[in-house]
Amino acid sequence: MKSFNGKVAAITGAGSGMGRTLALNLAGRQCHLALSDVNEAGLEQTAAAARAFGIKVTTARVDVANREAMYAWAEQVAADHGRVNLIFNNAGVALNAPLETVSAADFEWVMGINFWGVVYGSQAFLPQLKKSGDGHIINTSSLFGLIGTPGTGCYSASKFAVRGYTESLRIELDMMKFGVSATCVHPGGIRTEINRSARASSESEKLFGISAEQARDRFDKLLNTTSAEKAARIIIGAVERNARRVVVGPDAKAMDILVRILGSWYQPLVSWHTRRLLR
Repeated sequence: MKSFNGKVAAITGAGSGMGRTLALNLAGRQCHLALSDVNEAGLEQTAAAARAFGIKVTTARVDVANREAMYAWAEQVAADHGRVNLIFNNAGVALNAPLETVSAADFEWVMGINFWGVVYGSQAFLPQLKKSGDGHIINTSSLFGLIGTPGTGCYSASKFAVRGYTESLRIELDMMKFGVSATCVHPGGIRTEINRSARASSESEKLFGISAEQARDRFDKLLNTTSAEKAARIIIGAVERNARRVVVGPDAKAMDILVRILGSWYQPLVSWHTRRLLR
């Protein structure tokens, strides 16, 4: 997809952060937008900014973990815009909790949004992407879809799942020649509110030796290496060149290389670095 002019892109999690910057980047390229989020106030702010570029923008409050809601939204987008060329499955949440004590409800909450939201979005929009003859699925994994870290096991599990799903999907699409492709995105520390808004278990204190809020503050320093605007430009560029995977940010790139070199031996290094950071 060398040009986004006149195309139609659907974006989940568009009310803030990377979803908003993706929307505005595409609007600047004259791509029409169908935006969704559960944060309706933030969603309307994104839509208003995007409409200033003179393109068509529609919005919907959608819980990506709800399969029926995602399919209904996909049908509505097709009816409103006439076609769909891109789906950015971007919505995500975070949870800080030791795997020993994490509740089933919290684990299911993370998987419902981070993983099943990606699956539902991909499946719901794929028929429309095939009809367009020029479609692309962009699924957001994470640096934590490349490595595991203490306290983020649920989040990592969801992002590793997104990675496996998207890589398999890309191969199937290549084989079936639908005119549709897929890219898996692995952002590192992007300056958004996902870490600040993450759920945190009180049990984290047993793992880290400090309160969950203190741990969040210290880890927040590591999650501010790349602006959301720069991340959006990198992701859009990856779609243009039909990349299978895009690793966003110097921290994510460094860890990707480290894991390739060390294999599972990266784990003691992460343990040492985490203890050092907390001290």
